[in-house]
Amino acid sequence: MIAKKCQRRQKSQKKPRHLGPLDDSWQERLADVVTPLWRLSYEEQLKVKFEAQKKTLQRLESYLQMLNGVNVTTAAPRSEGLCCFLHPIIPSPVISGYRNKSTFSVNRGPDGNPKTVGYYLGTWRDRNMVCVRSNHLKNIPRKHSQVAQYYEVFLRQSPLEPCLLFHEGGYWRELIAHSTSQGHTMGIITFHPQELRQEELCVQKETVKKFFTKGPGAVCDLTSLYFQESTMTCCSHQQSPYQLLSGEPHIFEDLLGLKIRISPDTFFQVNTAGAEILYWTVGELSGVNSNTILLDICCVTGVIGLSLAQYTSWVLGIELVEQVVEDARWTAAFNGITNCEFHTRRAEKILPQLLKSKEDGQLIVAVVNPAQAGLHYQVVQAIRNCGAIHILVFVSCKPHGETTRNITELQTRRLSGHGSWAQPLRGMWDLPGPGHEPVSPASAGRLSTTAPPGKPSYFLKGVEVQLPARSPQQQMEKWGMEG
Repeated sequence: MIAKKCQRRQKSQKKPRHLGPLDDSWQERLADVVTPLWRLSYEEQLKVKFEAQKKTLQRLESYLQMLNGVNVTTAAPRSEGLCCFLHPIIPSPVISGYRNKSTFSVNRGPDGNPKTVGYYLGTWRDRNMVCVRSNHLKNIPRKHSQVAQYYEVFLRQSPLEPCLLFHEGGYWRELIAHSTSQGHTMGIITFHPQELRQEELCVQKETVKKFFTKGPGAVCDLTSLYFQESTMTCCSHQQSPYQLLSGEPHIFEDLLGLKIRISPDTFFQVNTAGAEILYWTVGELSGVNSNTILLDICCVTGVIGLSLAQYTSWVLGIELVEQVVEDARWTAAFNGITNCEFHTRRAEKILPQLLKSKEDGQLIVAVVNPAQAGLHYQVVQAIRNCGAIHILVFVSCKPHGETTRNITELQTRRLSGHGSWAQPLRGMWDLPGPGHEPVSPASAGRLSTTAPPGKPSYFLKGVEVQLPARSPQQQMEKWGMEG
């Protein structure tokens, strides 16, 4: 019955466009999109990124001066053309094969085969989308490429067609590979169920399980194999649960002396060694001590708060995703950390009440690490209205867009209960690691609610984070640089 459904859908699909064999030109074109700085030495890459960060800061500085109506002056050390000191970028400890998570798409390859697993070249708008194998990319570990290679072998054996466009039908979709320094590997396969009955779905799950446990894919030695049925572009565990087909339900990573539990839904910095430097620097900036409460907003697995728990009196973590909070609680319990609690709600809903209950004379150090959408305005308002917060460390992977909005809101609105303006004392653009990838500075600015108005003196350390793949020209335009 499944084969007949496939035949009907194949007749309605357009004839694949043959674009030629996979040669070095395709591989180089993909490298230019995914890792546009790969032709430069790592030292040259750091110089390019430093200049990009400098331009970002200049634009932000000019915008803030315009809003505040004052010129920023400081006696503190400063970089040329800036009102602050921009530290050189902290180099990544690892610059090749460092990604601990890779997402592989399924689509037509250069030879026209729709069951090709890799990364995209081209755009849907221009109708020139091509899927190119990514085993030659410098940022992808061999283990991930191996899992992708065998997923492609499986697809080409399967009678079911891939789901290239939802309205055209098809079933097999993307593959996600997670790995850790402990040698653990998790594979997650996304599948569009279309109109298959439950017994037909069970057949497909058993088939892919057998392939990766007893068939050719067994060489991948997966620690965990998950299957998710999804009728949407992106689907959380709450919307459609991840189904464990074989192996362990979790994989584990060692970070800053902690054993961290990772689930399919867990967000984890893509460069583990770089994340250690980032979190260590956040701790240095925060200035936590035994008399402070650490508030970790958008805490995901809670690593920042848990790594600093031994230095502070209490850790409060807030995160929206329930499964991720369960990982944070497990990590705390396994590592014997008892001075912490984690809450699963939207930060803008729980933060005002939570902060009000903690205003008992203890000073609060807040760390925010939001997604690219930035902080909700109500979260910013709650932070500004809490007189107990005396330091805020803002971590961001995207210093333009919503982060600029958040920084502007934190800079230009008066604090409730305070007669002064909040001004940045120190800061950092930080997330060591992605090496060759297109990057944007990750910001971590430290704000004081008692700093004198109009006289910020802040220091910034430079490092790198991955952005969605863009062409070199697009990336330079995003950075405000000439091509």
